[in-house]
Amino acid sequence: MPGFEFFSDLERQEVQDVLDSGILMRYGFDAMRNGHWKAKELEIELQKKLGVKYAQLVSSGTAAVSVSLAIAGIGAGDEVIMPTFTFVASFEAIMMLGAIPVLVDIDDTLTIDPEAVKAAITPKTKAIMPVHMCGSMANLEALQGICNTHNLLLIEDACQAIGATYKGKALGTIGDVGCFSFDFVKTITCGEGGAVVTNNQDYALSADHYSDHGHDHVGNDRGAESHPILGYNFRISELNAAVGLAQVKRLPEFINIQKKHYSILREALSELPQVSFRAIPEGGEESYAFLSFFLPDLETAQKASAALKEAGVDGCFHYYDNNWHYVRKWEHLKDLKSLYPISAEVKEGLKYLQTKTFTQSDHYIGRNISCLIKLSWTEQDVKERAQNMVKAISSVL
Repeated sequence: MPGFEFFSDLERQEVQDVLDSGILMRYGFDAMRNGHWKAKELEIELQKKLGVKYAQLVSSGTAAVSVSLAIAGIGAGDEVIMPTFTFVASFEAIMMLGAIPVLVDIDDTLTIDPEAVKAAITPKTKAIMPVHMCGSMANLEALQGICNTHNLLLIEDACQAIGATYKGKALGTIGDVGCFSFDFVKTITCGEGGAVVTNNQDYALSADHYSDHGHDHVGNDRGAESHPILGYNFRISELNAAVGLAQVKRLPEFINIQKKHYSILREALSELPQVSFRAIPEGGEESYAFLSFFLPDLETAQKASAALKEAGVDGCFHYYDNNWHYVRKWEHLKDLKSLYPISAEVKEGLKYLQTKTFTQSDHYIGRNISCLIKLSWTEQDVKERAQNMVKAISSVL
């Protein structure tokens, strides 16, 4: 991770095909394409790789979350339970539809805590949205059980976890709908892009329509297509899809490299008795995009983070004070700093954030450091990195 480290002639040829045709839009212009339909081809490849019936490409991971929520029928006044550790896009997508994000604690998986989910369910709850952060997963069996008991939807945000599996199934394909991101720093990149995946035919058809202004895509005359529903422009371009088409074919290669590098680093850190690692639910295998570990307390983690930077070990994140990924610094959400008026229903629904504390999440995020696993490292690079990490962390223990 990320896939841009390994651009090759395969990506260049796919992009050149699009440039040679001159058609950058994924729909229409059939006669001019010379048979090139990169977005369609990438959707088929994703279906094969992930073992899912339907995949709909969109313009970003954020768009994928937005479309997933919309096709599941989530809207005004509905509550969606989500974790405190994620990316800001999670609550942005929920609020875009007029729904209410209900933030709950994470556990030692660094993902949503099923017990916290149970405590947050109200008559307005419509869906649970686990976010598989840093390449690994929530306890999906427990979450599925909660959804079944309370008749809720399970929407998986697997934007950071392509290639990870749970009980033999790809993350993102286990819930009712799944989301992926293919932005510039993901394991598979399109530059910008995302995908919605599902085994539900009705959801798939809705995603196809909703992501392109409600077009039904019937026939071969775009101007004559009807609009069964309202929609928006969440289309991916053929150029972006072309890059992703080359990259997705290399996913097994990327995952194998990540696993090799991850294993070397983890083995080295395992020698430190004060270091423990994130929990992986039984039956789960992470994507190895990050190595996430815990130190004894917040102060030690802060010192270790500083020591790693001083030692030149880049790509290690202590998220406690991060304003993209963790609730503590989301003042713009807590204070509803919006360019447009927020509905009274959403304002009321978010009042809890003025007083709510997340001590359990603080306990885990405060002690956690997550380190990016790069594809471009040589084996020697990884071994030297492992030595430097052990030395830096040992210096503060």
